[in-house]
Amino acid sequence: MRKTREILRLTWGLNMSKRQVARSLSVSHSTVIGCLRRAAQADLSWPLPEELDDAALESLLYPPSERPARPGRPQIPFKAIHKELRRKGVTLQLLWGEYKEEYPGGYQYSQFCHLYRQWAKRLDVVMRQEHKAGEKLFVDYAGQKVPITDPKTGQETEASVFVAVLGATDYSYAEACMRQDLRSWIGSHVRAFEFFGGVPEIIVPDNIKTGVKNPCLYEPDINPTYHEMALHYGTTIIPTRVARPKDKAKVEVGVLVVERWILAPLRNRTFFSLAELNTAIKERLEELNTREFQKLDTCRRDYYLELEKPALRPLPSRRYEYAEWKRSRVSIDYHIEIGRHYYSVPYQLVHKEVESRLTASTIEIFFKGRRVASHKRSQRVGAATTVHDHRPKSHQKYLEWTPSRIIEWAQRNGPHTATVVEEILARKAHPEQGYRSCLGIIRLAKKYPQRLEAACQRATIYQAFSYQSVKSILRSGLDLKPAPENERQVEPIEHKNIRGPQYFHGGGNGK
Repeated sequence: MRKTREILRLTWGLNMSKRQVARSLSVSHSTVIGCLRRAAQADLSWPLPEELDDAALESLLYPPSERPARPGRPQIPFKAIHKELRRKGVTLQLLWGEYKEEYPGGYQYSQFCHLYRQWAKRLDVVMRQEHKAGEKLFVDYAGQKVPITDPKTGQETEASVFVAVLGATDYSYAEACMRQDLRSWIGSHVRAFEFFGGVPEIIVPDNIKTGVKNPCLYEPDINPTYHEMALHYGTTIIPTRVARPKDKAKVEVGVLVVERWILAPLRNRTFFSLAELNTAIKERLEELNTREFQKLDTCRRDYYLELEKPALRPLPSRRYEYAEWKRSRVSIDYHIEIGRHYYSVPYQLVHKEVESRLTASTIEIFFKGRRVASHKRSQRVGAATTVHDHRPKSHQKYLEWTPSRIIEWAQRNGPHTATVVEEILARKAHPEQGYRSCLGIIRLAKKYPQRLEAACQRATIYQAFSYQSVKSILRSGLDLKPAPENERQVEPIEHKNIRGPQYFHGGGNGK
């Protein structure tokens, strides 16, 4: 339309000949004649009306053809064909054959394919993404792995390659790691932040199971450790949509560049350790970031230093300490099990579900987002770490009784009570085994405060040193009756033919 307006201006406005106009605009003489004829048929004159824009002018001079559709050429069902092509084994030739069977006068195969491909191109529309400096960091693992050879056995182990690319400048970071577990994933992020010297506003990962527990278009479930790391560095995580690699085209291209310019040149080298491989990757990464762009007179590093680094958020004062999170249900003994060790929580949380934050040195336990306990991490298998205040009051009081305290109380009650308690504790393999019996006797003192000493005297005469014996004496009232002379305690008989208790302790062989 620009040349059309110019033809009308030069011819009608400046009275130039048709051939002069054709030479001036580098068009044919017939084109000028045809344009003037169409303008005359549309009753146009110079100057053209101001409200007549290019679209309106084109519709006046070149109205769409109103030719009727040719009979026997039915429309191709593009949507149905596109859907069927997703099925395994279905081809355009097969679908064209079915189309011709239904419409014998339809399009031939070449035109059928051409029209479908023209239609399909309009579906695959790519949005050009403009990334602001310091806004996004795209992260992913490369599909290609690098073998590491054990120098002793010769066995090969494949190492994964982590890639991070800044959105605005394509400044890249890469490193190898032995696994794709959570610890490696978080560690690679931390080292990438330190390499860039700052933190972006947004991290864009794929829906890798390590970082995203449950992929979702609207509310993806981020791994708690990954989320905590983002909070520590003051950034946020926005995963790509599932099966939408174009959402992270930057890192897809970055992975391709790393594979071509770093991993491919290293393909013939043999590496005997992860550190050796990462040293080689670091050298090649330096070359990649200092290579000039093909269409820009600069390189990734210069571009990054000028544009991206000033826009990144500063690193925090301390490095993120790796921590894992675990859900546990509190057992009836108000402890949870972590790494085959037991840690206490307040007894009110029995049967409740709690979250634990695990670091190399500490265990923090949370209930509904509030920290309820903190312990130093222990590696003792089967043992327990218990805070005294986490116990119920009854358990606390029970543990306050020690052998010395029990004996001290018994002596205050009377000499016979002290004798019974001392004998109970002495006759057990471990003093704690006699705690319950002694505590039972202490409880009897509350019910029979004036009679317990007499009952213990009768128990001493009978050599009945147990809680049940003292309790029976008190219930039957034997402590209120004088003890018969023949029931009084007599000294043991010493004779060389009488076997003492040491005989039975040795299993009956006198040893």
